[in-house]
Amino acid sequence: MSWTPLSPWRAIDGTGQNLTLGATSTQSTAFNVYTQAIQISATGNCHVRVGQNPTAIATDMLIKASDPPYIIRVENGAKIAVIQDGASTGMLNVIEVTH
Repeated sequence: MSWTPLSPWRAIDGTGQNLTLGATSTQSTAFNVYTQAIQISATGNCHVRVGQNPTAIATDMLIKASDPPYIIRVENGAKIAVIQDGASTGMLNVIEVTH
């Protein structure tokens, strides 16, 4: 069987963002051209959406505070938006990564 191993992701220095969870959607700044994916983790339950001009809503991808970090592939110039789940408070940490 033939396979190609994936090299581990590495953070791009200086690209971390903390987005506050709230009742309305909060959007990150655009990801840079070298970014292939983002690593996200949350201190409170929330919903996220990725796109060129995203607005997160309560039916988008659920990230729980107890979840391990997620790696999500993104396109150049994309952003992530976050909204709290229920009355959760906290932050969504976003780090741009590449191979």
